[in-house]
Amino acid sequence: MKGLLRNRHVQALLGWILGGYLILIRRTTRWQHVGLAKLDPMLTSDQGAIGLFWHGRIPLCLGMAEIWWKKPLRRCLVSPSADGEFVALALEHARYPAIRMSSAKKGDSTKVRAAVIAFREAVQVVSDGGVLIITPDGPRGPHEVIAAGSLQIAKRTGAPIFLTGIAVSPSLRLNKLWDRVMIAAPFGRGACVWEGPFHVPKDSTDEAIQAMICDWSACLSAATREAERLVGLEPDVSGKAE
Repeated sequence: MKGLLRNRHVQALLGWILGGYLILIRRTTRWQHVGLAKLDPMLTSDQGAIGLFWHGRIPLCLGMAEIWWKKPLRRCLVSPSADGEFVALALEHARYPAIRMSSAKKGDSTKVRAAVIAFREAVQVVSDGGVLIITPDGPRGPHEVIAAGSLQIAKRTGAPIFLTGIAVSPSLRLNKLWDRVMIAAPFGRGACVWEGPFHVPKDSTDEAIQAMICDWSACLSAATREAERLVGLEPDVSGKAE
């Protein structure tokens, strides 16, 4: 299966299918946005920003598209894995070019160099006034726990972080997958709940960043649960979908 996923023709087909699905859900869903006023100062300035939403809501992510399209420069962080390839292709169709980046284990010098290059590119995008979109619990989890990388980029750049909880009804949640992905049906109701801005001071210690991770993970999960409530879904009281 992994060999099949690495085939470039298969990747192109999967990217085309996923891209079409993302666009279909964006265009046919009646979207409600809560908290957008929090973004106005950033959207009308040259300031860069970092946007976070949970990995399990990638199929719904273009609900945010028209908001982030207001920033001329946009990038998404996507894993360099085989399944990340077709996600990157799909997002390219939606005008969100990818930066391929993931964490690397110590001792793997090639992957470490690639991660450093990608991190620098991500920092440059934000420093140049662009928006960097990240699923901070991907690509392997743990589910609904923010990894430190996005906060390190915010610390380096001084850019604000915005959190977005997303849900659509009717939809199916695949609870056996690690990220309990939500697959939406067309012509439904969607909600995006926006929180922020949050900042990581440049003098933040590792301990302070860990505290932010706990607090902001809880905030993003709460925004996601609120989005679920707004569209009439049973909120995921476990914080990890039903």
